[in-house]
Amino acid sequence: MTEERKTGRHPPPGPHIPRERADPGVAVRRAALEILLRVENGGAYADVLLGSRLPEFAEADRRLLTRLVLGTLAWRGRLDYELERLARRPLGEVDPVVLEILRIGLFQLRFLDRIPKHAAVDTAVTLAHEHRRSRGAHGFVNAVLRAASRRAIALPPRSRDEFGYLAIKWSHPRWLVERMVEWFGGEGAEGVMAANNEAAPTAIRLNLGRGGRDEILARLERDGMEVASLGRFPETVILKGAPRFDSESFRAGLFHVQSEASQIVARLLAPARGATVADCAAAPGGKTTHLAELVGERGRVVGLDRNLAGLRVARSVAQRLAHGNVIFVQADASSELPLRNQSFDSVLVDAPCTGLGTLREHPELRWRLRPEDPARMSRVQAAILSNAAAPVRPGGAIVYAVCSLAPEEGSAVVDGFLERNRDFVLDTEPPGVAEIRDLIGLPGTIVLRPDRGGFDGFFAARMVRR
Repeated sequence: MTEERKTGRHPPPGPHIPRERADPGVAVRRAALEILLRVENGGAYADVLLGSRLPEFAEADRRLLTRLVLGTLAWRGRLDYELERLARRPLGEVDPVVLEILRIGLFQLRFLDRIPKHAAVDTAVTLAHEHRRSRGAHGFVNAVLRAASRRAIALPPRSRDEFGYLAIKWSHPRWLVERMVEWFGGEGAEGVMAANNEAAPTAIRLNLGRGGRDEILARLERDGMEVASLGRFPETVILKGAPRFDSESFRAGLFHVQSEASQIVARLLAPARGATVADCAAAPGGKTTHLAELVGERGRVVGLDRNLAGLRVARSVAQRLAHGNVIFVQADASSELPLRNQSFDSVLVDAPCTGLGTLREHPELRWRLRPEDPARMSRVQAAILSNAAAPVRPGGAIVYAVCSLAPEEGSAVVDGFLERNRDFVLDTEPPGVAEIRDLIGLPGTIVLRPDRGGFDGFFAARMVRR
């Protein structure tokens, strides 16, 4: 998980946009504009802002709002390439509010077939009229989008610049395209980038400590949630549509929203019932509470994180799910931990990372990260893994995981750790992993990709202390 997302801090509100108009089509796009301005110019996270705005809308409009925000962010590079040519001026000369309105409009024209072209253009012009900074630019917005509705700008020739072509086609920064081709080859990189622009499945984890699976599923259905498919584990469910956070089943702690890849990481640790477990990067609480359920009431989980706000979120999750076997401690795992050496059966390290495996849910990350970030994060991750290993007892296990596709943050960190700590080895026969045995590549390691099975991108390795 990216370090910033674990803090629980949010930036100040963005520019005010009037809401007096009652047209629901305009209201959805107005909300999308407000969110995108805060993400692009205020450093906010789209999923957090969406979570606070979605309850204002009906179900169909919620889906549209989510698609507008995440899709416009994901395809920003492709949209900007076309807009610069349609506008016939550098986009740096376009007011940020006007530019965001244009992006929203062009995204609808290019990627949302069910929205009539005139609706995409007209609502964009209405937004330009409303905002004080774009009011005088409504004619410019109208002209650019009407031109876009009549013709599309062709991609640059692939033969002239392969990486440049791929960067525009799949809307990823050039440096990241180059890295992905290095990591996965040309065809594999295109598969990953294409998947990064798709919507992520909505996975939840059932709290089987509060009832049987069938019983909980029936309650979810009564609360208006529809199951698309069941996951690899009894507690894993993929929903069709969004979860209902206003539902009785959510308030009763019957489920928690958590990606399937994240659930697989906790399952790879495979703590025994009654075990003592430490989660060294516990915020915002998903894996910590999953481990609490796996070890049962007689087990104990110590959740550590340096961010107090994130720990408060994690504690509220544990309280809602009624897990009384979790203790939360504020501690920085990049320094020595306040845990007795060799006293824990299992330790989980879901280390802070670039988040390169989660670009479907967090498309803004691709535009914020820099080429040096994976190497920079790997130094932090190496220190965290070294400190987190100290509490593991002989015969105990530690799982190191990152939601990143960068080898510097995954296999390289583990290889360096094993070289420095000869009393640890990769676990070639992890216990209780029949459901995910097909995902285990090199002994004791799992690499998940969004283009293979629809998972978030994750690296995880299970090691044992001899």
